[in-house]
Amino acid sequence: MLKRRIIPTMLYSDFGLVKGEAFNSWRRTGSVIQTVKIYNMRNVDELVFFDIKATEEGREPDYQLIHDIADECFMPFSVGGGIKSVEQIRKVLLAGADKVVLNTVAIENPSLIQEASQVFGNQCIIVSLDVKKIGGEYEVFIHSGKKQAGITLADAAKLAQANGAGELLVTSIERDGTLGGYDHDLLEYAVNLVDIPVIGAGGAKDYNDMKLAFEKSGVDALASAAMYHFTEQTPNEAKAYLKAHGINVRI
Repeated sequence: MLKRRIIPTMLYSDFGLVKGEAFNSWRRTGSVIQTVKIYNMRNVDELVFFDIKATEEGREPDYQLIHDIADECFMPFSVGGGIKSVEQIRKVLLAGADKVVLNTVAIENPSLIQEASQVFGNQCIIVSLDVKKIGGEYEVFIHSGKKQAGITLADAAKLAQANGAGELLVTSIERDGTLGGYDHDLLEYAVNLVDIPVIGAGGAKDYNDMKLAFEKSGVDALASAAMYHFTEQTPNEAKAYLKAHGINVRI
C-alpha cells in the first residue's frame, strides 16, 4: 500500500504568502523562500504552491519565482494559478516544478487536462476542485471560489479522471482556514467517485483530525496550511502521531 502523504500548501498573493478563511479574509503569513526552507527541515512529503491572483488578474505563472522556489525546495512541489495552456505547463515544469495544479481551467477547458496528460504524463497533472454543499449537493466553484461553475463535484471529478488527471485535490471552501476539522463526508464521497489518488483539503484541525480523515475517507494525502501557520503543530509531529496510530506514512 502506498504511503499516505502530508502536503503543506502555500498561497501566494502580492509578493508574499497569505492564508484566509473560506477563501476570504486573507492574512499575511510570511515569505515564500523562508517558508520553503522551514518545510525542508520539517520532513514534508510534498509542497503545493498556489498563486491565488494569477487567474483573476489574467497573468501567466511567475516562472522566475517558481525557479527560485525550486532552487530551495528539497521535496517535490506542485504549482497552480494562471495556467491556461500546454506551453505554460511546459514552462512551469522547466522552471523546476514537479507537477501542475489545474483549477479554473480544468472546468472551463477540460481538454487541456487530456492534452497535458498526453504530453507530460498524468503523474504531472493534479486537478483541483473547490466545493461547497448547496441544496444537499457538492457544487464546484472556480476563480478562487468566487464563481459557481455549474457542475457538481461528481461530474467534475469523473470528467477530470476521464481526461487523464493523475490526482484530484478536493477542498471544502466552507472549512478552509477555519481549523474546524476536515469534512470527512466530503472526502469519503470524493474518494468513492474516482480511481485516482485524492488529496483532501480544507479545515485541518489537529493530528487526530488527520488520523480520522485518513481512516474515515481513505484519502491518499492531506493538504493543510492554517494548522501550521497559526498553531504550534508541525508536519514532522503530524507524521509521528499518524505513524504511532497505525497510519502508513513516510518518516
